[in-house]
Amino acid sequence: MTIEVFRGWRDLPETAKGAAVAVGAFDGVHRGHQAVIAAARQAADAIGAPLAVVSFDPHPRRWFQPEAAPFRLMSPGQMARALEPLGVDRLYLLPFDAEMAAMTDVEFARRVLADGLGIRHAAVGFDFTFGRGRSGSPEALRTYGETLGFTVSTTQRIDDPHGLKLSSSAVREALKAGDMARAAAILGRPFAIEGEVIHGDKRGRTIGVPTANVALGDYMRPAYGVYATRTRLPDGRVIDGVANLGVRPMFEIETPLLEVWLFDFAEDLYGQTVETKLVAFLRGELNFDSLDALKVQIDADAEAAKAILKR
Repeated sequence: MTIEVFRGWRDLPETAKGAAVAVGAFDGVHRGHQAVIAAARQAADAIGAPLAVVSFDPHPRRWFQPEAAPFRLMSPGQMARALEPLGVDRLYLLPFDAEMAAMTDVEFARRVLADGLGIRHAAVGFDFTFGRGRSGSPEALRTYGETLGFTVSTTQRIDDPHGLKLSSSAVREALKAGDMARAAAILGRPFAIEGEVIHGDKRGRTIGVPTANVALGDYMRPAYGVYATRTRLPDGRVIDGVANLGVRPMFEIETPLLEVWLFDFAEDLYGQTVETKLVAFLRGELNFDSLDALKVQIDADAEAAKAILKR
């Protein structure tokens, strides 16, 4: 079953209303987010309603801090795919614009959730805030729901038995440290970058290492360096590889790039959208005296990546 995506809250058909929803930014759809969605699912099952997620695009932080460094953990398409195995029927990806930013908490509850989406239940996290000035709380939403005709549940903080903090900020901290295992443990899956394959300087071809290059866009910048990777192609095939993420000190580029060498692969991917999982961090970026020295290191990186991916 494919998840339905609605990019708005106005003038929806009645068939697109009446869901039990989880409300939040859900950037990363990590295990903490999944607990909120599970609470929404429990309510959906109890009242016989569809299960939906209410999120925002762009992320509210981007609206309020347009100059902030890139921070996103996933694209809207990745979010939809991450929600499907959780049994989510619909994703309401609401535009976060000037109108949304100016709404009071009660206006958001009434105009968007009650009138626009016609929700029957809202599940939120313990630290959920909404409305202008982040004035709304789970308790306030519950009070508004009593008047507007929907119920509310609050999911308390979920602690991992191994002491991991299950939050988007904790994922970013792990990525910045190159700790891909910790990031994956919080997310419930490896961190992945999705984007269109673009033309590079094609220098890799000259040493037998052609790469699929993807711009990082608004993705959070993980530690710069070399990674063992798995790349999903548009046709569903998954190809192991090794990638450099960063600015390549030897042939420095201004904007960081993900450059993936797909093992035993020689097809043209230009213009196609691929998703690359960063499975393990191998080493930081290095400078080399010559192309020969670079090729020797790349071959060593490839062998290290193959060994990790085989495990």
